Amino acid sequence: MLNFFSFISRYNGSLPNGDRGRRKSRFALYRRSRASGVKPSSVHVISTPQTSKAISSKGHHSISYTLSRTQTVIVEYIHDRDTDMFQVGRSTESPIDFVVTDTISGYQNNDETQITQSTISRFACRIVCDRNPPYTARIFAAGFDSSKNIFLGEKAAKWKNPDGHMDGLTTNGVLVMHPKGGFTEESKPGVWREISVCGDVYTLRETRSAQHRGKLVENETNVLQDGSLIDLCGATLLWRTADGLLRSPTQKHIEALRQEINAARPQCPVGFNTLAFPSMTRKDVVKKKDVEEKQPWAYLSCGHVHGYHNWGHRSDAEVNERECPMCRTVGRYVPLWLGCEAGFYVDAGPPTHAFTPCGHVCSEKTAKYWAQIPLPHGTHAFHAACPFCATQLTGDNCVKLIFQGPID
Repeated sequence: MLNFFSFISRYNGSLPNGDRGRRKSRFALYRRSRASGVKPSSVHVISTPQTSKAISSKGHHSISYTLSRTQTVIVEYIHDRDTDMFQVGRSTESPIDFVVTDTISGYQNNDETQITQSTISRFACRIVCDRNPPYTARIFAAGFDSSKNIFLGEKAAKWKNPDGHMDGLTTNGVLVMHPKGGFTEESKPGVWREISVCGDVYTLRETRSAQHRGKLVENETNVLQDGSLIDLCGATLLWRTADGLLRSPTQKHIEALRQEINAARPQCPVGFNTLAFPSMTRKDVVKKKDVEEKQPWAYLSCGHVHGYHNWGHRSDAEVNERECPMCRTVGRYVPLWLGCEAGFYVDAGPPTHAFTPCGHVCSEKTAKYWAQIPLPHGTHAFHAACPFCATQLTGDNCVKLIFQGPID
């Protein structure tokens, strides 16, 4: 495996109907049997649509920059035997290797929620990986369509660089954030940048689809690092390298942590019934009776863990506002679920913290890392969100859980 990226979605490490074909919650990149990369070659400046069509239909990959009705610049691309190209987008056409859909917060929507109009481009971006060590991966805005073309129309942001080559931005842009210090327990969030069609790095536009580009950031590159975040205006991807995953917890490790905490037999401090996190393979099909009897619930204002009970409401208006019987703190009262996507963890620590207000549980350093990451939201907003369900975080973003052990 060369590299790996995972989809931050509302489904906690899986899609509702499972991974099918090119529509997955995570995607691994392998060295292809035959090189699939392309690199720029000849440039044509043309004045008639007929000439443009003739060049674009020669079977080569190409990028067309329409400057006016009478002038188009076409950059032809030729085969590159040293790289492999992988494409990401909303389209289900064959050039797309990884099909992504809009992320909706799992906390505020149900499985029947429909996207009326997607903001993700059909051919959003392309990732080009070297076929030889160290397998450097670079990201570029826009992907080639079924005709092997990328078209930037008259209204698209585009320009000629001082060295003479053309470049441009897609409508809603491709944003990238590289964490400072890699993806470790000591990492800090970096600065969000926009990537151009040719892979240059720019500061963000005033709004996501503004016509004027940001400033060129000359000392930064489009090389992806372990922990890089890629935002496609509707979906956010976490990039993990093969080396980085070797230092990260695995799915088996998280399952072992679940079994370990259940073996400690945490109890509800009021009902004295034993609590247990459900199997991660059953998280979407667990029966309501099991949830009520064994599922850990927590007051997110204080962190006290209880079993389910239907009392303590402060008002009829705020159904989820409860008073903790241990400390009388008033706050949201929600079921707890272990975060299942191992790629989101920055360390292998025990699951001691929960995100607020969704109740997904992970290690302290993982919770605090994601609590400080501003993820793009809409066309100009940023906010911290739970990586397991994309819910916008509130309050202190996460809370330390307080379990009570067995009294026997």
